[in-house]
Amino acid sequence: MPRTAVDVEDLLVRVKNGDDGELAHVAREVAALAEEGRLGEEDDEEGLLVPALLARLAGAGSAEVRVCVMAALRRLAGCVGSESKERLASIEALSSIVRSLSRDVDERREAIAVLLDLSGIPQVRQRIGRIKGCIVMLVTLRNVHESGTEDDAEKLLHILSSNPQNVLLMAEAGYFRPLIHYLKEGSDMNKVLMATAISKMFLSEQKKSSLGEDGAVEPLVEMFKYGNLEAKHSALGALHNLSSSLQNSELLINSGITGPLLQLLFSVTSVLMTLREPASAILSAMAQSELILLHRDVAPQMLSLLNLSSPVIQLHLLRALNSISGHTIAKRARRKIRQNGGVQLLLPFLTEKNLDIKIAALNLMFHLSKDSPQEFAEQFRETHLDTLVKIISSPASRDEKAAAVGILSNLPVTDKKITEILAQANLLPTVISLFEANITASLTSQRMLLLEGIAGVFIRFTVTWDKKLQSLAVGYGVVPCLVKLLSEGSVDAKSKAATSLAQLSQSSMSLRKSRSSKWLCVPPSAEAHCIVHNCQCTVKSTFCLVKAGAVNPLVRILEGEERGSDGAVLEALATLMQDDIWENGSRVIEKASGIHALLRVAEAGDLGSQDKAIWMLERIFRLEAHRERYGEVAQALLIDLAQKGDPILKPMIGKILAHLELLQTQSSYF
Repeated sequence: MPRTAVDVEDLLVRVKNGDDGELAHVAREVAALAEEGRLGEEDDEEGLLVPALLARLAGAGSAEVRVCVMAALRRLAGCVGSESKERLASIEALSSIVRSLSRDVDERREAIAVLLDLSGIPQVRQRIGRIKGCIVMLVTLRNVHESGTEDDAEKLLHILSSNPQNVLLMAEAGYFRPLIHYLKEGSDMNKVLMATAISKMFLSEQKKSSLGEDGAVEPLVEMFKYGNLEAKHSALGALHNLSSSLQNSELLINSGITGPLLQLLFSVTSVLMTLREPASAILSAMAQSELILLHRDVAPQMLSLLNLSSPVIQLHLLRALNSISGHTIAKRARRKIRQNGGVQLLLPFLTEKNLDIKIAALNLMFHLSKDSPQEFAEQFRETHLDTLVKIISSPASRDEKAAAVGILSNLPVTDKKITEILAQANLLPTVISLFEANITASLTSQRMLLLEGIAGVFIRFTVTWDKKLQSLAVGYGVVPCLVKLLSEGSVDAKSKAATSLAQLSQSSMSLRKSRSSKWLCVPPSAEAHCIVHNCQCTVKSTFCLVKAGAVNPLVRILEGEERGSDGAVLEALATLMQDDIWENGSRVIEKASGIHALLRVAEAGDLGSQDKAIWMLERIFRLEAHRERYGEVAQALLIDLAQKGDPILKPMIGKILAHLELLQTQSSYF
């Protein structure tokens, strides 16, 4: 049967002049006719229907109308002539369709379907990426969970990825799969293009990790190893950008790139010199991962490069060595750096003018000073110690001061010569001033390290064998600083502060005076009288822990969740439980809620802390008042600990249970 003629002119009039309702109706009619094969190139010989629909699409007022018009255009795309297809492929037409990608579900689904159908036209594939926001919207829609939309967006992106420029736009929008495909299988030119793009992108840590997970690292490493100079340069730039992600650093270490990077740094070939800076930066980033410790020769090799490198490379190498030596399991690496002359190599950097290099060198020296302090100290001369004190007293940055104080805090406190030099250099008042300037500063890791170093320095000036030095420290005001550290410092700072307070308190017994005054006309001060030491006590005269107000903050530490400072805190409190003063000492600890805190340590502390806490509890429970008030609470815990705890604790627990009349004093139960 002959096909019924379609009145295209009537359709055109209705498309051009109808209101939105009529436009939707006629668009549906056009779509149906095209789908049935009754409307084609021979019917619209002048190709006027497509431009008319496109003109109305741009100004349509409702989503329903736009969906109908786009559906009509989609059907017409398969049956109209080349001129109409060219109009559909124009930037103006594509822009109108792309705008619908950001609208409601039905409209964006239809818009993607139109673009997908039109993508068979070469001009569309070339032009669509140039439409602002199109690639970004397609990537966004690929990630939404909408039936049809997600799959069509993925298909369209795949088609558009035949154009490398589109691939770059996709990567900027966070869709990296096509880019990685080019890195793996593209031409050498496209590989360089993609690597260069990665090197210049601003990438969040999440996107860096995503690129690594999707496989970008391996082909970039291959480009660096085996490519020409341009490929090496672009690959290193990309890897540098990706390497700040710890996950990618580990991928790099596992890729086997460490050796080739070091080899490049040792190279004297002039053509490769421009690659040394990014190579050293990548090594610095890789050193953030503990996996770098598997390469035991890396640190010595970096060390040997220090004096052969430019300032930029020196800084990267120092930061890499810092990361390596700062790992918690890096004791062997630190020893190897010291054995290879690391300390002597770093000492000249104490007076380095480049601030960043100086700070990096100081931080590395701090890490190296953590182990074998005597061996480390032997490499220091008086001039080096004076230089560190000058850094602390100067208007230097907090980073410099924190590292310098940290180094001094790690030097052996038993070395009297070092103590003498530091005392003559006025280190103690300098450090106290630094403490007061930073104790109320905002909480940062840098401030935490600074306070830990200061607390370590205080230990040197409060040693038990030098009461003159203790008096000097107390006179400068070290005790209030120590008490503040109990509340404000890190676990390490609290532990060190408690150690200093314990050292001072151990001297209180020998310094105590009779309660009676030398001058009979001057009555003894009730306020100055100390219930524990039974004498006129002050912080300055007897270094009294009670008068210092330290008992309550020490107990608060034991009540907390952190167990790292228990040992030092217990040592400090135990000075109040010595043979001549234990009764009154136990009353002061009980008043500060210390018995519950001691029971907590006995239950949850390490063996050393448990042993000390139980020793103190044995003395405390000698007093009837304490047995009556706390015996019931303590007995269940102590019996459980006796049965399940370390055997070394059992004899002392047995004594406590005997005090509580749960065992005979001479019982052999334990």
